[in-house]
Order: sequence, then C-alpha cells, then structure tokens
Amino acid sequence: MIILGIILSVFAIGFFCWLLFTLAVYALPFYAGLTAAFAAYHYGYGVLGSGLIAIVVGAGVLALGQILFAAVRIPSLRACIALVFAIPAAVAGYHATLGIAHICLSAGTLSQVLAYVGATLVGGTAWTRMAIFIPPATGEAAQDASVPSQPSFPANG
Repeated sequence: MIILGIILSVFAIGFFCWLLFTLAVYALPFYAGLTAAFAAYHYGYGVLGSGLIAIVVGAGVLALGQILFAAVRIPSLRACIALVFAIPAAVAGYHATLGIAHICLSAGTLSQVLAYVGATLVGGTAWTRMAIFIPPATGEAAQDASVPSQPSFPANG
C-alpha cells in the first residue's frame, strides 16, 4: 500500500507540474479576472455578477494580449508584451514549486533554490508560449518562400 501511495504521489506531482507549465500563459488573465471579481463583489454585484465580470475581464485581457502580440512587429515591444505575461507566471511558478519542494524537503536554502529554478522555468515557458500566438507569415515574403523558384529560359526570338 505504501508503494502505491509513493507511485501515485509521483504521478500527482508530475501532473501538477504539467498543468503549471500548460497554464502558465493564463496567469495574468486569471489575476486580472480575480481582481475584477473582488472589486465587483465589493461594489455589490453579488457572487454571480462578480463571476461573470471575472470571466469577461480575463478573456478580454487574454484576447488583448494575443492581438497586441500578433499585431506588433517591433521586437522590443513584443518582448515587453511577453514579459507582462511571463512575470505573473513566474510568480505563480515560484509559489507552486516552493509548495512542491516543501512536500519533499524541509524549509531551507535548497527549497528556495528549487523555487527560483521553477519560477525561471515557468516564466520562460510563458514567454515562449506567447510565440504560439504569432500568425503565420503572409504577404509577398511568405509567397516567395513557399513557391520554389522556376528556372528562367531565354525567349526564342
């Protein structure tokens, strides 16, 4: 029974790590939606109204980030947009990794180092996942790259 518990714990930790890396990009929309929900509840919208506002704000932040990242072609601005999404993901990765490290280790330097490594990896994952939102190249440059060049023959005249 103990062996089964150990095996299931390893799979559970692996599942939560996979879930953390998969959902890293959505940390900023989640935080924005949660903040909007608390503000709406504070102003008397109730639980249902606050939940709806949270969903709308979270989806809006995600859509705005994707549209801005896809529309902007200046690399430094794209890096700033990706950084805005990566920083909350890194904070979430830090705390999740610290919690997982405290399952196996006592609180100390090693668990802090692992938490910083986890924050770096999760933030980097969010940074690179923002590149998924880039639309495929369009226009003349994409057309020229996709069509192989035809050899030109001199005209008989």
